[in-house]
Amino acid sequence: MSRGELRIYLGAAPGVGKTYAMLEEAHRRAERGTDVVVGFVETHGRRHTVAMIGELEQVPRRTITYRGVEFPEMDLDAVLARRPEVAVVDELAHTNVPGSRHEKRWQDIQELLDAGITVLSTVNVQHLESVNDVVAQITGTTQRETVPDEVVRAAEQVELVDMTPEALRRRMAHGNIYRPDRIDAALGNYFRVGNLTALRELALLWLADKVDDQLDAYRAQQGISDTWEARERVVVALTGGPEGETLVRRAARIAARSKGADLLAVHVARSDGLAGADPAQLARQRVLVESLGGTYHHVLGTDIPAALLDFARGVNATQLVLGASRRGRFAQLFSRGVGVTTTALSGPIDVHLVTHPEAGRGRRTVGMPAALSRRRRLFGFALAGLGMPLLTLLLRALPDLSLTNDILLFLAGVVGVALVGGLWPALVAALGGSLLLNWFFTPPYRTLTIAEADNLLALGVFVGVAVAVSWVVDVAARRTREAARASADAQTLATVAGGVLRGERPLPALLDRLRETFGLRAVSVLELSAEAEGRPDRARDESAWRVVASVGDGPAGSPHAGETAVPVDERLTVVLSGRRLEAADRRIVEAFAAQAAVALRQERLAEEAATARPLAEADRMRTALLAAVSHDLRTPLASAKAAVSSLRSPDVEFDADDQAELLATAEESLDQLARLVANLLDMSRLQAGVLGVTTTAIGLEDAVPRALDDLGAPAADVATDLPADLPAALADPGLLERVLVNIVANALRHSPSGQPPTITASAHGGRVELRVIDTGPGIPADQWEHVFLPFQRLGDRDNTTGVGLGLALSRGLAEAMGGTITPETTPGGGLTMVLRLPAAQPGTSEGPRG
Repeated sequence: MSRGELRIYLGAAPGVGKTYAMLEEAHRRAERGTDVVVGFVETHGRRHTVAMIGELEQVPRRTITYRGVEFPEMDLDAVLARRPEVAVVDELAHTNVPGSRHEKRWQDIQELLDAGITVLSTVNVQHLESVNDVVAQITGTTQRETVPDEVVRAAEQVELVDMTPEALRRRMAHGNIYRPDRIDAALGNYFRVGNLTALRELALLWLADKVDDQLDAYRAQQGISDTWEARERVVVALTGGPEGETLVRRAARIAARSKGADLLAVHVARSDGLAGADPAQLARQRVLVESLGGTYHHVLGTDIPAALLDFARGVNATQLVLGASRRGRFAQLFSRGVGVTTTALSGPIDVHLVTHPEAGRGRRTVGMPAALSRRRRLFGFALAGLGMPLLTLLLRALPDLSLTNDILLFLAGVVGVALVGGLWPALVAALGGSLLLNWFFTPPYRTLTIAEADNLLALGVFVGVAVAVSWVVDVAARRTREAARASADAQTLATVAGGVLRGERPLPALLDRLRETFGLRAVSVLELSAEAEGRPDRARDESAWRVVASVGDGPAGSPHAGETAVPVDERLTVVLSGRRLEAADRRIVEAFAAQAAVALRQERLAEEAATARPLAEADRMRTALLAAVSHDLRTPLASAKAAVSSLRSPDVEFDADDQAELLATAEESLDQLARLVANLLDMSRLQAGVLGVTTTAIGLEDAVPRALDDLGAPAADVATDLPADLPAALADPGLLERVLVNIVANALRHSPSGQPPTITASAHGGRVELRVIDTGPGIPADQWEHVFLPFQRLGDRDNTTGVGLGLALSRGLAEAMGGTITPETTPGGGLTMVLRLPAAQPGTSEGPRG
């Protein structure tokens, strides 16, 4: 059975028409004969939306009762049993009422998709997890209901339902979004023009990123390497020279001219090293790039212009920024340089050659001789073939020179050829030079016969010295190449390590760096099944391998499906796809592979630790609960049982006063037992993460008296100072009362006789603060956090009245409502508990929180 498709309608704010557009699509599909049902649509009382449902079949909703209130939710089982082709499910980020199968509606939708049902849904940009903090900064309102970005990005289609801020405000003013009593408050708060404009931009940019991902995937699937200027991408090439910061800032200004443009910096390190590359300079330039919102990349390539353009085309760059050559004019006569060559080969990519103070000054660092490339060897052979005859003609024109001088000049020529072309061109020059010396300059002339023994010795020494010098030059060039290669490898590994240390996910980051460094299509980590381990015949079977991690397009599923396979151990193998690497590159790939294996093991250990942590916590909580039940619940149970047993005893007759006292003792003990059990149950729900919270706007002037009434006579003398203009708090009334009872009870227990606690309140920065102040012995600041641990009674004089859950439970309940509880020192001595809750916005309505 194939998985269903998900289509999401994305909006910048409530009221732009997401649900309406979703229902229009549902009608279009139904008219084409598709089986469409409405699983859940939230109309918010909007008449146009209600009318749009029309004759679409609606699956009856499920009603869930929570804290005495009935909430309608989608009946997931009924939709699955109905098995339509398409289900309409509104509000992707909705939090289900406690008691539902899943905590979030998007999890319900995932189950529908797994069942092969296509789903149409809606979401606002403020509910996306990645922009939640940005939305809070813009609007001043924190969205508690969020959906992971991966869920929305995985949708087959995401359609933007757009509306200008002015049009949306007109819809609001006409009563098409909220009730009339909420319109003015909404227009003056969340629906301000600035807020809506910023939210609209967020929605457009987020959707542009998803479209960009789809474009990259399409280009990779179709093998398209040409640049498509769908979005500006500015690549700046860094050499590690002092001009780098100038180039980065210039590229950043170019990128800033186009809204949403990307800035990418790339350093191409040749496999034989790059003269003038300063690691410290590159590190500073990388920090600068990332501070300007760009990304840094490091690639290897023997041909710098080709590697640079390959990278630029790979990221679909539209503009390339290069620095003017630092080489002098004389050097530029023999080679066009990277900038000119890149410009000639760039095609549709615009190339900017930026001048800088270092241009034309030459390289300030003198590096070791470069490795002998094929081009240099060919030049060396040409120099040997032409240079030796030219030197012969020159010496023939100077008849006064002795044979010794002729030999020294020929030796100098051989050394020159060795410096240019290496060993083999120098050997050719030495052999040719010895023949020319013998023929033209050694008596008897124009024959290969040597008349004198001294001349024979001189020619022999000439050939030996020439061969020795050539060998030394070749060895030096080889060592230079090896050292430069090691330097390039070390720089690449340092770049990888830096990326991991900056917080990237280790395994995907390593694989992506490996793919990018060597210009590969895909990299995958394969694991051999336990059944095939140690069996070479099974290891050749593709089904015996499993892909545990991969990056790129079309990763290999077995070691034989890629171009290069690097075994890590008996079970893990890293497979590279896209091109076959040279043997010299295998060493650094093996280093990558070893690090990838370590990263994989770390991820698995972290997963195991995450799995074990809740079990350990549950075990600790279970042990503490058993200790509490065995110790703290015994006293009220014993008191109640003793009182009831006395009343039922036939041996003693009690008068009315005695009976009333025994009944009061039993009732008080049972009330205490009920409170203890309630605290235990709530703490267990908090630990399990299943405590449901329904927040609404509530005034502290109503909540505080109810809490004091619950405490009875001991709280009669508590002083309160609540300002008349104090805004309402956003909280669950029942849970808020429990929090206040526990905090005030704790203050009463520690307050000196005749000095009852005081309760004050104020509002600051969109939050309401309530302070419960006592003048008791107080608690040292380094012990404040200990009072919030379950089953602790730090500083309590009475260890028989509870299980030490009051403050721990109060903090948990406060945080569940979006608030905090923090202790402070009371001026003059004592402890002040500060309860901070979000201030309710005008028009806030009740709703569940998960």
